Amino acid sequence: MQKYINPYTDFGFKKLFGEEANKDLLIDFLNALLPKKHKVKTLDFLNPEILGVSPYDRRSVFDVLCEAKSGEKFILEMQKAKQAFFKDRSFYYLSQLIRQQGQKGEEWNFELKAVYFIGILDFIYEPNEPDKVLIRKVSPKDQFGNVFYDKAEMIYIQMPVFDKTESELESREDKWLFFLKNLPSLDAIPAIFKEKVFKKAFHTAELASMSEKDLVRHEHDQKILWDNYAVWKTARDEGHEEGREEGREEGREEGREEGREEGREEGKAEIARNMKKIGLATSLIAEVTGLSPEEIERLD
Repeated sequence: MQKYINPYTDFGFKKLFGEEANKDLLIDFLNALLPKKHKVKTLDFLNPEILGVSPYDRRSVFDVLCEAKSGEKFILEMQKAKQAFFKDRSFYYLSQLIRQQGQKGEEWNFELKAVYFIGILDFIYEPNEPDKVLIRKVSPKDQFGNVFYDKAEMIYIQMPVFDKTESELESREDKWLFFLKNLPSLDAIPAIFKEKVFKKAFHTAELASMSEKDLVRHEHDQKILWDNYAVWKTARDEGHEEGREEGREEGREEGREEGREEGREEGKAEIARNMKKIGLATSLIAEVTGLSPEEIERLD
C-alpha cells in the first residue's frame, strides 16, 4: 500500500509546496536551486491567477506563485505530461510577472525585481539532444555568452534524467530531487534524510496523517493521473502505428508524422473530455492539455 502522496499530482505538489504551514519546505527547496544573491529567507504566497490587461486577454494560472520579502517572485510548475511549446509558455509566464511590476506615475525609473520560472518536468523536453541535462538554467545573454540580464531566469528540471541512488546523494539539491522522484514508492524515510526540514516533508506527505478531505483529493488526483496516462499511451501507440502504416503505403515520412500528430491531438482531446466529465475548470484543462478554451468547450 502506498505510504506517501504523489508529488506529481496537483494535490500532492501543492500540499508540499503551496500551503502556508509548509513555507519552510518551499524556501529550502528554492534555496537549493537559486544563486546565493537570491537566497530566500521569508516569502508570501500570491494569488496564482494573473488576469490580462483587458477582459479579453488570456489569464495565467500557476501551480504556485510566491514572493520573497526582498521582492523576487517565483513561479513553480509541476508538469507531468509533455506539452507543445512549453518553453514558450514559460517565457510568457515570466513576462506576466515582469509586466506586473510596472508602476503608474512619473517617478518610476523602471527598476525591476528578479523573477524566476521553475519547471519540474516529468519528461525530456528535447529528447533528441545527445547529452541530456538534468537542470538547465536559462537567462538572457549577449553574443559573447555573457549574462546580459540577471533578473529573469528559467530553471528547467528534467526529472527523468535524475538517476542517483540514496548512497550517491551529496547536495541539498540531490536530496530534494530524490525526494520528489521517489516519494510515491518509498515506505520509510531513508537514513540520509536527517535534517528537520526533510522529516517534516515526509510527515506532510504521509497519507496516514491526512484528513479524510485530503485523502479524497489525493485519490481523485491520482485517478486523473492514471487515467490521463492510459489515454495518452493509447493515443500515442495508435498514432505511431497509423503513421507507420501510412508511411509504408505511401513511402513518405509525412505519413508517419501525420499519424503521430493525429494521435497526439486525439489524445489531448480525450484527456480534456475526461477532465470535463469530472467537473474540472476549463482554465485548468487548458493548462494541462494545451487546448484553447474554445476547443475545450466544443468537446462533447
